Amino acid sequence: MSALFTPWSLRSLTLDNRIVIAPMCQYSANEGTATDWHFIHLGNLSQSGAGLLILEATSVEPEGRISPEDLGLWSDENEAALADLIPRLRAWSPMPLGLQIAHAGRKASTYAPWKGGGQVSVDDGGWVPVAPSPLPFRNADVAPIALDAEGLARVKAGFVETAKRAMRVGFDMVEIHSAHGYLLHQFLSPLSNARTDEYGGSLENRMRFPLEVFEAVRAAVPEDKPIFVRVSATDWVEGGWEIEQCVAYTKELQKRGLDAIHVSSGGLSPAQQIPVTPGYQVSFAERIKAETGLPTLAVGLITDPTHAEEILTTGKADAIALARGILYDPRWPWHAAAKLGASVHAANQFLRCQPSGLRQLFK
Repeated sequence: MSALFTPWSLRSLTLDNRIVIAPMCQYSANEGTATDWHFIHLGNLSQSGAGLLILEATSVEPEGRISPEDLGLWSDENEAALADLIPRLRAWSPMPLGLQIAHAGRKASTYAPWKGGGQVSVDDGGWVPVAPSPLPFRNADVAPIALDAEGLARVKAGFVETAKRAMRVGFDMVEIHSAHGYLLHQFLSPLSNARTDEYGGSLENRMRFPLEVFEAVRAAVPEDKPIFVRVSATDWVEGGWEIEQCVAYTKELQKRGLDAIHVSSGGLSPAQQIPVTPGYQVSFAERIKAETGLPTLAVGLITDPTHAEEILTTGKADAIALARGILYDPRWPWHAAAKLGASVHAANQFLRCQPSGLRQLFK
């Protein structure tokens, strides 16, 4: 049997295969509330045959959005929209659904990529971001406000409340975003955390707030529901966050009940130098898996099904996460199953498209 199409169980959640659709921002919400675009976009991906679909970074408070159009789950209105959306997706697809909960920190209040991606000023509907320290992402950006004790408590409570709302609307798991230069990653990296209190300085101190957030979320989510954390294994900048520190962080998360680690990289600094090649982040997932034993998700330019299969069969990771690649080819799991001699779920409405030579492709 193909390793990529072997079922995967995490607590009460069982996936049909090891293909995970990673969170991808859509910049299409209205004051954090999901719109028709989300039904179109997610409805399409829910028919892909992947094992799990994780919704985009969903902010725990208005100031935590990357853009003013980001998805959020801090209000009853946000919750009602997702409570309507999830059953409509499930009516047509058995695919499990997860939610990534996030806070952008100093990278908040930016325009959507197709609008240039620069910082949105307060006069134009933006806001002054918050962060561990008053260090802007880009030199031209407005310096963020350093979170004080009250702010830290508010943000942590926001993560908890958003996780509770996610459970109420019926998500099967949650993923905490601790990567790509967003708030929790900002606490971890010495490039963005210049605090002199118990949340800055040593690795132990820089890990403290992200670990407090994880502990609070784990306590708020039912025991049978898995929690993933997405990490950046390195900043790709000298003197920044790197794989040794990430291994240490993962071990601390593991002690607190982490189910799987989703291993990415970069995003914290414009100075990053990333050697982008197929599978360029897989070695990070492999090392974390080897040193912790935790289930890992590998992501990053994994586009060939045979490459994905090799990553799993050699024990470098436990699952493959797809993002931009599955936007480009929403039937990637079908094509991978055909190439690897496996089968995949397809809706009844699509069964007639099965190629004549692949009668066992669809379940």
